[in-house]
Amino acid sequence: MLQVRERLDAATLVGRGKIEEIRGRVEQTEANLLLFDFDLTPTQQRNIESAADCRVVDRTQLILDIFARHAHTREGQLQVELAQLSYLLPRLTGRGVEMSRLGGGIGTRGPGETQLEIDRRRIRRRIRVLTESLETVRDQRHRRRERRQGIPMATLTLVGYTNAGKSTLFNQLTQAQVVTSPQMFATLDPTMRQLVLPSHRRVLVSDTVGFIRNLPHTLIKAFRATLEEVCEAQMILLVSDCSVPDRARREQQVEAVLQEIGAMSKSVLRIWNKADLLSPEARTALPVGDDTVVVSARTGEGIPVLREAIDRRLEVDPVERVQLRLTPQQGRELSWVYDFGRVLQREEANGVIVVDAELPRSMLGRLQKDRIRFQITTR
Repeated sequence: MLQVRERLDAATLVGRGKIEEIRGRVEQTEANLLLFDFDLTPTQQRNIESAADCRVVDRTQLILDIFARHAHTREGQLQVELAQLSYLLPRLTGRGVEMSRLGGGIGTRGPGETQLEIDRRRIRRRIRVLTESLETVRDQRHRRRERRQGIPMATLTLVGYTNAGKSTLFNQLTQAQVVTSPQMFATLDPTMRQLVLPSHRRVLVSDTVGFIRNLPHTLIKAFRATLEEVCEAQMILLVSDCSVPDRARREQQVEAVLQEIGAMSKSVLRIWNKADLLSPEARTALPVGDDTVVVSARTGEGIPVLREAIDRRLEVDPVERVQLRLTPQQGRELSWVYDFGRVLQREEANGVIVVDAELPRSMLGRLQKDRIRFQITTR
């Protein structure tokens, strides 16, 4: 059912006449659930439930339920629970009778009111615990980012509207095995993997939760630790499903979320995904430019071009050919060379490990700091 209104009804959102129509439709279809593609106030939700004699779920509650199904890590579960409880708390008002077998008399503090107060206190206490736990998660993420900053690897983040194909693209780029699904919000917990670029540079790529129009503020607040990964990235890979007719609107809504979390100042590479679903004529109509790449994550089309575009747009960090001299005790530094560079030759003699390798120039400063002997050689 659709309704166009100049002004929203404060009591029921849709007005008395529409509520009667909804009640009639509920009785006719024997429905046991009403879904509203709108955020209802607690008062509106209670009034609609009372008038229609049917359970009511609004847009935010539905999104939270979907999120809860896809939260697999402890961090994801904490974030979803915090958002759910923040949503539930103001909706406990007036439900004392429902929570107790006996309601209080007029002007008295009956069992119903007492139970309601207990429930509120429990929820507030749990919200405090969850908030503290998520602050710990934020601190842990911050420390991990600091450790990453000590290693010369740029971080890229895939963002986009839900079901734009981010996880499939992530798997194509990094050869990871992240679960892909046509369901909304199939990726909730952020995943990070390495990507080797054509210049042999290595970067980190993270796959994040999909955005939607009017992302509820409770979710943005609860998922702050996850969204901070987007803010810390050197480049944002904005993935859009080019096969849907409202792709421009979806992209604008993703940009609105990025603006809200303070990430729009980052370098953005736009990716039109699902090109295999377009006709040749529709492909030629796609807006393209230096900051846009057309791909099909499902077939792999355009992936090499995307890697080159990432390499080209990233901050310049030339690869140098060097010869390093390490001791057997410097295993950590040797591991860095293998992880973040390309080893061309390795020899060991008289307790010295001589390694010819190609390394990003930014890593040479780290080696100097750790007093690793090296010299730049000609190619």
